[in-house]
Amino acid sequence: MNTVLVIGGCGLIGQHICSGLLKKGNIVLAADAVQGHYNEGKKNYSFIEASVTDKNKFAEIFEEHKINIVIHAGCTVDNDFGPIVTEKEMKISHNCDRFIYRYAMDAGVEKFVLISTAQVYAYPKTREPIREDDDLKPVTNYAQMKLESEKALVSEMKNYKNVLCCITRIPQVYTLNFTDNLTSKITDPKDKSCFVFGTGQYGFQFCCVHNLVDFILCFVKNADDMTYAGVYNICDKILITASDIIAFMREKHRLGPVIQKSAGKGAISKILNKFGNKEEKTNYRYLDLSTIENNNMLDNNKALKLVNFRWDIHNTK
Repeated sequence: MNTVLVIGGCGLIGQHICSGLLKKGNIVLAADAVQGHYNEGKKNYSFIEASVTDKNKFAEIFEEHKINIVIHAGCTVDNDFGPIVTEKEMKISHNCDRFIYRYAMDAGVEKFVLISTAQVYAYPKTREPIREDDDLKPVTNYAQMKLESEKALVSEMKNYKNVLCCITRIPQVYTLNFTDNLTSKITDPKDKSCFVFGTGQYGFQFCCVHNLVDFILCFVKNADDMTYAGVYNICDKILITASDIIAFMREKHRLGPVIQKSAGKGAISKILNKFGNKEEKTNYRYLDLSTIENNNMLDNNKALKLVNFRWDIHNTK
């Protein structure tokens, strides 16, 4: 049995990762600042109260437990931070990443998985899928913060070449009950009303949390040599359209009236101009309306060699 430390193990993403690992027979240690109840009482599950900034506590965790695998889901907007990522929070993330990486490597972990974001990519000017080796140009504080996390891990790995490391770049996540990221794509940032351009047949790349969990479970079980190390795009197989979001919300949740707007560059520019201050532009749910015209997708062929992404907005749980 592997002993897996999930940092941020009680957040939205972390709790589902822990649940999946437990179902596969792993011993799971969930480290987080606040205890969650999603996995409470399950066999082989332990909660460790530890703020992601508590250097001494993490030193203690690695000293007291023989940890085989680390899943670093801390310092994410769905675990530790609110939707607006500040300069202060970026600094917190940078500092804690370094000691977590060092403690893990010194303790002799076999595998290390970092949860990052697809927002690190430069937005492409063509309709070609975004691949793992494409240009990087983060434009939000959250994306910059996660790119620094990636760089710190890569730097640390230069001294620990036997640790199998994986960086997962994911777009915004959702589940049946967590719909904030979905609805942000059809919500006017100024007056909070719901809207759709034309018939809503334009798409956004998302990641059902259960697709991410499936990938991590496969990586934990099957990645057995250094050819599996590196960066992976993790996402749903197809884009979710604005009309999909509206239909989903009306069927599963409550959704008020939706305003239909005419498409076109003039209409898009008018909405974009509403983002008048830096705080709105660094919001991780920032609605990039250029996707309405381009519908770019992530290339997840590399990850598909490990797992079939079976979850989408129509069958999520």
